[in-house]
Amino acid sequence: MLYRVTLTDPEPRAVVCKDRDIIATMNSESVNIMRFIKNTLLAAAVVSVAGCTTVKYNTLEKIGIHKRDLLVGNVEDTRDAQKDAQKEFKDALERFGSVVSLENTNLKKAYDRLSDEYDDARDAADEVSEQIEEVEDVAGDLFKEWREEIKTYSDEVLRRDSENKLRDTEARYKEMHKSMKQAEASMQPVLSSLHDNVLYLKHNLNAQAVGSLRSTFSNLQGDIGVLVERMNQSIARSDDFIKQMK
Repeated sequence: MLYRVTLTDPEPRAVVCKDRDIIATMNSESVNIMRFIKNTLLAAAVVSVAGCTTVKYNTLEKIGIHKRDLLVGNVEDTRDAQKDAQKEFKDALERFGSVVSLENTNLKKAYDRLSDEYDDARDAADEVSEQIEEVEDVAGDLFKEWREEIKTYSDEVLRRDSENKLRDTEARYKEMHKSMKQAEASMQPVLSSLHDNVLYLKHNLNAQAVGSLRSTFSNLQGDIGVLVERMNQSIARSDDFIKQMK
């Protein structure tokens, strides 16, 4: 039996039963009960996700893979994703340059190729963002665990030394993370520009459209230049962080 229930409105409303002609009126108390159930389920889902993360960490630690190792691996994955993204954006710029040099021949084929390059660049950008999120999650868990474990030291000298190492590691991480986010942010103007130009070309497959796109090419070229430079900085900081953590 299927029911259509709307929970966003606190006022009484009708519930429609799909398989029979019955219309019942839900009062405010019923709505509040349903909201309570919904919130309880959401809370349970959050706890479940947190529990899965704990199980994952515990399982990996049993085979000698700790949060520190996971963080290094995630930083490496992010660095590699940024290298791939650099290539995809350079390819997209090259394809865009070939399009604006055309006159009125093979525009449909040129559009298809440029659209494919845009899709590849967008996918690469999404992968970079996903990898950065994984770095953030593991780093947060690592530093939280480290701070909690420092409290268990009985040796004052070892405790101070561990505190210093934690402070240094967090400082290096923050610098690297800042560089990652700057590189990530630099992808958005390029993606927006590529999207607009690909869409414009789709709607106007003629020489006049190509002429209009030529005026945006130099701006796109400059944005991609900034993107590549910021990614190079992020990749370099990632390499330094990895070296210090190993």
